Amino acid sequence: MADHDSLSFTAEHEWVRVDGDIATVGITAYAAEKLGDVVFVELPAVGSPVASGTVVGEIESTKSVGELFAPVNGTVTETNDAVVASPELVNSDPFGEGWLIKVAFTELPTLLTRAEYTALVGE
Repeated sequence: MADHDSLSFTAEHEWVRVDGDIATVGITAYAAEKLGDVVFVELPAVGSPVASGTVVGEIESTKSVGELFAPVNGTVTETNDAVVASPELVNSDPFGEGWLIKVAFTELPTLLTRAEYTALVGE
């Protein structure tokens, strides 16, 4: 995915791409780099309700375990089976093929702009 400027971000190092009432969620390249080589991804089941700010999944690397937080309230409409089968996609293409979940939401919370996120991580 080429246009990172169309993304919003969370303080938990996730990116959000909004298309209508669907939010596609993944972790940022910064988070993927800090995690190291991702070896396992656990995602919520399709149809699961999620609440903004709550843990909905887990990302394990050779160095540590990270939590995936829901950035919006809603219902999981799709999970990325390719990432579950090939967790290294989180590292190799975090903004594209490494997306994690899609959530149908009714209200979008305030998210960070690219500039705000960049300032947060000091890049």
